[in-house]
Amino acid sequence: MAFTILDTNHFAELVHGTERGERLKQRFSKHEADVFTTIITAQEVTEGWSAFIRKQKAGSAKQIHGYQQFQHSLELLMDLSILPFDSNSAAVFLRLRKSFPQVGTQDLKIAGICIAHDAILLTRNLKDFKSLPDLQVENWLD
Repeated sequence: MAFTILDTNHFAELVHGTERGERLKQRFSKHEADVFTTIITAQEVTEGWSAFIRKQKAGSAKQIHGYQQFQHSLELLMDLSILPFDSNSAAVFLRLRKSFPQVGTQDLKIAGICIAHDAILLTRNLKDFKSLPDLQVENWLD
């Protein structure tokens, strides 16, 4: 099986321990899939939890929960190989950005990494990603 890259929405299901996330883990084990994520997803996850934590009242239950989820996210990220946004990925990104300005910058960077590595992107955002040439996308959650 080709290696797979988790988009932020698939990674989030693992972090939150949802039923979908558990099924996703089982599918990885069953197919012995090589699972990766991108530095872009790592950035989105860390920025998201940091923003959540900052908005909460210091010492509140919500802030404590935010820190716990942030730590869990970091631990999961450390268990995955994180693919870089390198010069090959940037070249693909720049080409895509010219042709698909309506697609978000972070999504195009993730696509650039996936195309540069000839990998399958696991995402729920099929609408935007399916329009990108040379990108293999699948949704393993729905």
